[in-house]
Amino acid sequence: MKQYSKRMVVIHWLTLIMVILAWYLGDSLDEARHEKSATLIGYLAHAMVGGIVLLMTVFRWIFRGVDGTPPPVGNSMMDLAAKGVHHLLYLLLFLLPATGFMTILASGVGMALLAGDASMLPTKYTGPGILPHTAHEILMNVLIVAVVVHVLGAIKHQFIMKNGLMERMSLRRK
Repeated sequence: MKQYSKRMVVIHWLTLIMVILAWYLGDSLDEARHEKSATLIGYLAHAMVGGIVLLMTVFRWIFRGVDGTPPPVGNSMMDLAAKGVHHLLYLLLFLLPATGFMTILASGVGMALLAGDASMLPTKYTGPGILPHTAHEILMNVLIVAVVVHVLGAIKHQFIMKNGLMERMSLRRK
């Protein structure tokens, strides 16, 4: 079975780590915001990790074009579903950083970061900041569902179908 290139494999797993970190930081930030204890560092860290996710997604998209991807396992409906899930994951990994950036621009977060004044951080998103923030939260929930579907598909291939599909995303070469 043809494998993904080493750089595609590395960026896949690093993206996963960064997405988990961004989710954790965002969740912690949301709690801190509700408790009125959010910090500029918290917002900066979340935004930087989100930016890294976007950058890695761009590189991954470029590497897909340059290195190619392994062919589908078959021509079944499952392959079509897998392709759809992968496209959805890419879309979400572009849209999440975009809506996060829009939230910074449309809410008091951007001004607080520029001023270096945590007292300016919003405790609640209102006005123009509510739409991108709500979209960001909804997209994160959709991403979680898409990742679960992705993982369940990989588990099905590995343990039920036993076709070695997961080896394609391994650094071990045959």
